[in-house]
Amino acid sequence: MAAGGSRPRGCRAAGGWVPCAALALGWALGWALGAMPPHRCRPDTALLPPPLRRLAGAALLRAAVPRLRGGWSPCQLYRYRPPGTGTGTGSARPNGTGPCTRGWHYALPAAGLRSNLVTQWDLVCTSRWKVPLEQTTHLLGWMLGSVAAGLACDRFGRRPTFVVSLVLAVPLGLGVTLAVDFIMVLVTRLLFGVALAGAFLSLYVARLELCDPPHRLGVTMVAGFFWIAGELLLPGLAVLCRDWRVLQGAVTMILALLAACWWCPALLLESPRWLMATQQLERARKTLQTLAEGSGPRSDQESLLTELESLSEGSPQPQYHTVCEIFSTRVIWKNGVILGFAAFIGSGIRHCFTRNLAPHLPGFFSSYFVLVGTEAAACLFICLTAERFGRRAVLLLCAVLTGISSLLLLALTQYLLDLIVLTLSVVGITASHAVTTLSIFFASEVLPTVVRGASLGLVMGASFVGKAAAPITAIPNSRGFFLHHVVFASFAILAVLSIMLLPESQGRSLPQSLQDGESQRRPPLFRRPPREDHLPLLAPQGIPHDYSRLAASTKRMLSSPDTHRQT
Repeated sequence: MAAGGSRPRGCRAAGGWVPCAALALGWALGWALGAMPPHRCRPDTALLPPPLRRLAGAALLRAAVPRLRGGWSPCQLYRYRPPGTGTGTGSARPNGTGPCTRGWHYALPAAGLRSNLVTQWDLVCTSRWKVPLEQTTHLLGWMLGSVAAGLACDRFGRRPTFVVSLVLAVPLGLGVTLAVDFIMVLVTRLLFGVALAGAFLSLYVARLELCDPPHRLGVTMVAGFFWIAGELLLPGLAVLCRDWRVLQGAVTMILALLAACWWCPALLLESPRWLMATQQLERARKTLQTLAEGSGPRSDQESLLTELESLSEGSPQPQYHTVCEIFSTRVIWKNGVILGFAAFIGSGIRHCFTRNLAPHLPGFFSSYFVLVGTEAAACLFICLTAERFGRRAVLLLCAVLTGISSLLLLALTQYLLDLIVLTLSVVGITASHAVTTLSIFFASEVLPTVVRGASLGLVMGASFVGKAAAPITAIPNSRGFFLHHVVFASFAILAVLSIMLLPESQGRSLPQSLQDGESQRRPPLFRRPPREDHLPLLAPQGIPHDYSRLAASTKRMLSSPDTHRQT
């Protein structure tokens, strides 16, 4: 390969990886905005008898605020008998407790911030349910954004959906920054999540479709490490900003810079695989020409362009497909349901493990970094195993570890040592994250190109529905955690059984049409499938040979009876 081709490939690689860090900042922002700081009621001297109203400092706190085992009561003040109803020192004794009347005192900073949504609108005590409501609403936005962006990807393309989603995220992020009440925060955070999910999904699909089979997993996992890097940057950014509005504005400005830079087509090209699958052959030829100019010797470029010229003969009309078409299939529908169910279980069961970490990691930063560390461990585990042993075997192993850890904690938590409970919880968190990550990646490989965006959007949407289990069960006085744990542990066992019905996608080219998706069959569990032709849209070697195969397959697709029947 010519030396000049390394720079375009490096730009395209950066174009698929760097945005993940910025999108991770927007995703992790909710952790800091909704962090619950330690708090107590402000003393109200009007509730005290006249002899105690002149107290100050610690003496006033002792007279006004009940003392609990862990500190001052967060939601109660002492009540005394009204003046004239008692005599002597008896009137200076508390007669009960009642709710706070003068607001709360917060132990700040919380998650590095001196103010957040909780302190801005006093989302504590009787209003504490509004915090999980905001988190659930934001996750609902990610779910809706995944579905909507998937539909847009299959109709308008991967790149337009990504750019439009980034552009929309900027004013919506500013809307969160300038919110004047909690209702406005809910609405703008919902729409902000929609825009972020659209950018994430379209970037995920575009990056995957530009890779050949040996590099798909590695490129996707590197993007996952960029995502983790973005999550690790959030606490430092929060400490620098100190205020939640400034932090939201800083993340929004990063997204605005990203949208301005990624407007350039050189950083993210439209997927030629999708263009050819939908018979937009002229656009596909131009995109492949751009790729060829920076990816091979001149003689190879000329032979490739000669082959690509034949793709534009006849100029067929673009043929788009809708996600509803998969309901008439058997294999594609089965694969999508199984992987969506696995992603849902992996996301939903995670809260069963994180709850056990709370007594051991009471601080925000300690728990946050442990959770991010388990995400990094899960990505590293997938990198080391999924290419060697196959997607299905590794997904099955992670699902088994998740189910066993969950069942052991469900049945034996009160009998196990704290160290064993902590170990099982960390293993369960890591395995459940690996199940979610690998399920989404696996789905992107087995779903056909013509409906990959919408189908993958449904799978990702299922994972966000599972994530919503955590804020819902975090509602105060919620007594549904045990039932939640039982249900998800049972579903994890069911997921183990259903994963064995999946095909193996390791080393295989991505299915283009619905017919290709239907032709996938389930191989033996421990036999590695044969490797098929590679389509190295980013690889430096073998481009003319592999693109000739791509061109030949496209010609066969155009001349197939199903295509003539559709036209």
